[in-house]
Amino acid sequence: MKILVTGFDPFGPDKINPAIEAVKRLPDTIADAQIVKLEIPTIFNRCAEVVHDAIVQEQPDYVLNIGQAGGRFGLTPERVAINLDDGRIEDNAGYQPLNHTIHADGENAYFAQLPIKAMTRAIRAAGLPASVSNSAGTYVCNHIMYQVQYMRDKEFLNIQAGFMHIPFLPDQVTNRPNTPSLGLDDDVRGITAAITAIVERDGQGDIETVEGTIA
Repeated sequence: MKILVTGFDPFGPDKINPAIEAVKRLPDTIADAQIVKLEIPTIFNRCAEVVHDAIVQEQPDYVLNIGQAGGRFGLTPERVAINLDDGRIEDNAGYQPLNHTIHADGENAYFAQLPIKAMTRAIRAAGLPASVSNSAGTYVCNHIMYQVQYMRDKEFLNIQAGFMHIPFLPDQVTNRPNTPSLGLDDDVRGITAAITAIVERDGQGDIETVEGTIA
């Protein structure tokens, strides 16, 4: 089995992005699955082109995109991506789409094929905070999740894909009072646990349990 795992480069005011830093530190093999690591730009559309090229080259069984969600307490596997770009800030190319449809011929939303509840439970079993998220936002994180689902729908029918957000690193919150963070080693441990769950649930679907937040 081969799993393509991507992480975004830094964006906005931050000089580091926990997504790519954690992805770079993942083992090359997790639960006997080969892990292909890829840095992608925090740029609408361009990030999808980079991932598309990697899928063509690597022919992975799974794609897991990782992104930063500043303000979140734990690791959050995403359930759904929506067909909308609405940037709260410019991307790294200076582009800020507002109320923009990603693909006119795409579904209004796509659901992840990953076992998000099993991933969440595995992360918590590793001693880390985690919950299923029902919104990937409308910035580049949602964009790449939607784009990969669109590729799967139109071209790569055999892959399974999804997205997971991770919190700020401690260094990123020194000037952000009362903002949660998670250490890089914990990010790596949590992502590794999530990938292990993906491998273990291969061909079985997700588990039937409540793994979201109360609110």
